[in-house]
Amino acid sequence: MARRAGSTISQEELYPHADEAARAEADDARLLDLDVEEESPFLRAQRRVSVRRHSLPRKTATYFAWGILAMLILFLGSVAVAAAYHYGEHSWRFRIESSDDIQITGLSNVTRAQVIEVMGGDIGRNVFYVPLAQRKKQLEQIPWVESASVMRFVPNRLKIEIHERTPVAFARIGSRISLIDGSGVLMDLPLTSKKKFSFPVVLGMNPAEPLSMRTARMKIYNQLITDLDSSGAHYSHDLSEVDVSDPDDVKTMADDAGGPVVVHLGASDFLERFKIYLTHVQEWRRQFARLDSVDLRYEHQIVVNPDLQGAAKQPPLSPAAVRAAMAAGVKPTALISRELAKAPTGSRTSAAAKGLTKPLPAKKRAAKVRRWKAARKKSPAAAKADAPSASITTEQTISQRPTAQQETSEAAANSTTKPSKPSPGIVKGQQ
Repeated sequence: MARRAGSTISQEELYPHADEAARAEADDARLLDLDVEEESPFLRAQRRVSVRRHSLPRKTATYFAWGILAMLILFLGSVAVAAAYHYGEHSWRFRIESSDDIQITGLSNVTRAQVIEVMGGDIGRNVFYVPLAQRKKQLEQIPWVESASVMRFVPNRLKIEIHERTPVAFARIGSRISLIDGSGVLMDLPLTSKKKFSFPVVLGMNPAEPLSMRTARMKIYNQLITDLDSSGAHYSHDLSEVDVSDPDDVKTMADDAGGPVVVHLGASDFLERFKIYLTHVQEWRRQFARLDSVDLRYEHQIVVNPDLQGAAKQPPLSPAAVRAAMAAGVKPTALISRELAKAPTGSRTSAAAKGLTKPLPAKKRAAKVRRWKAARKKSPAAAKADAPSASITTEQTISQRPTAQQETSEAAANSTTKPSKPSPGIVKGQQ
């Protein structure tokens, strides 16, 4: 049925006259059902509006509930932590009762008493109150200790790991013998260890000087030992002393069947110069009545007994220091306090030798080599007579050409009716 185009609908069209009872019932239902939405006169349906049943949105309420739960858990956790902290602070279970609760590993030359002396103040203290970093620094102040680590273990134990230094030589410090490592740190001889070391004794170390200076000296010593042992012959085992007081003149004391000899090796070419000493030492002993020292620093020149004028005498070792040093493996020749004897007053040395106190300078030696090379080109026989070979002199370097003083002394010596006996320290032909 087509709907009329009008703004109102009459009562008759809505309810037929035939059914008055049905119309009354419909009116009553319309009055009672207030929530029923009236039919819109338009074809498009109206949007429904949801009814809010709570004061907060459901999503906000969910977040709020989770926040309250998290705060409750955090509060309970804080209470538990506080209770555990109070228990750990005051409970007797976490107290270090004795030194048996301190475990120490890595001890060889360091004694347990030295470690307990540092850690003894923590006995009877709560294990959580032990300052681990501070104890680590105190342990590393022990000369033999290179590094240390301190760890705590519940309920009441401490574990200490010690890494000791490795000695590379003995060091003579005044009237006692100590050990020294590659970085120049001095260490006392171990009292309880029965281990023996086969090191030479290093001279020239001063405990009052900075560690950096001792480190530089030990660098020279390590280079010397490395060079002498590089060929596999282990020449360093023949040394009883190494003097590094002068970096430009490293002196070693070599043990020989005929007696100890001080060998000047300079600052480089240690192995080559020491081989020269080993090659000619027996020849020098046959040539000279006494062989105390040899200077091999100069090219084409060897100076025998350059230390006859004497050296500073070292303080003698105490008997206890000698016994401890021998027990540690120090060679007997390094325990003798020596002072090189002066040249005898009755020995006849040329005036030129007495006037010279130092070897020829490098410029003069170079000039002599150039003259020799020029003479060799002109006359091989003359060059052979004037060749700058490894000349051996005694006490000082003596020039090859005689000076006026030498000629005067030689004339005076030849004018005597009875020639005097040559001095054992002078090479034949030099008088």
